[in-house]
Amino acid sequence: MRTALLVTLIVCCPLAQAAQPKRYSADELYNLGNSYARSGQLGLAVLNYERAALLAPGDADVRANLEYVRARAHVAARPRSYLELLAQDVSPTWAAWLGVVGIGLIGTAMLAQRISSALRWVKVCGLALGVTLVALSVSNATLLWPRLHEAVVLINKTSALVSPVPMGDTAFVLPEAETVAIIATYGDFVLVRTRDGQSGWVARANLGVVAQ
Repeated sequence: MRTALLVTLIVCCPLAQAAQPKRYSADELYNLGNSYARSGQLGLAVLNYERAALLAPGDADVRANLEYVRARAHVAARPRSYLELLAQDVSPTWAAWLGVVGIGLIGTAMLAQRISSALRWVKVCGLALGVTLVALSVSNATLLWPRLHEAVVLINKTSALVSPVPMGDTAFVLPEAETVAIIATYGDFVLVRTRDGQSGWVARANLGVVAQ
């Protein structure tokens, strides 16, 4: 079921709210998402489900509820490649440990070669396995990186402006529960990019970061 892995996440809903980091589990974030979904706060529901998915990437309940709430909000999920889906199923903690074990195997293999040339097979096998584990760890981190720079729109019909000023012209409008990529920040505004490539400045208070 959902893991009890704890990480430090800022769980203030709007970006503008000042809050001290708290330690939340995937279960707690999942339950928060359920509460917000029942109350009709779909943006906050998606935000907490996304955070739970980072801690428990293989949790079917989290994924199912995330898809359901997005459908309620009429927001299509971004299609992910096979590699992204594979990385999504691997816990970042496990991926990090794979890298640590891989580095250890590489070191052991090099040491075995220095001790005795008769241990050549240990070096070859250790190097091959170690490099493979390190490559898997790096690949997971690379695919996970964009998800750590995403935000969820919390307010329906949020204006994305052409420039980061309160009275700027509106470039397009974002629906509640839409997930966008964070490109840059300036004052009280965040430059975001949508799945279809549109970019605009959004007020911080209208967004919730998935991870920080």
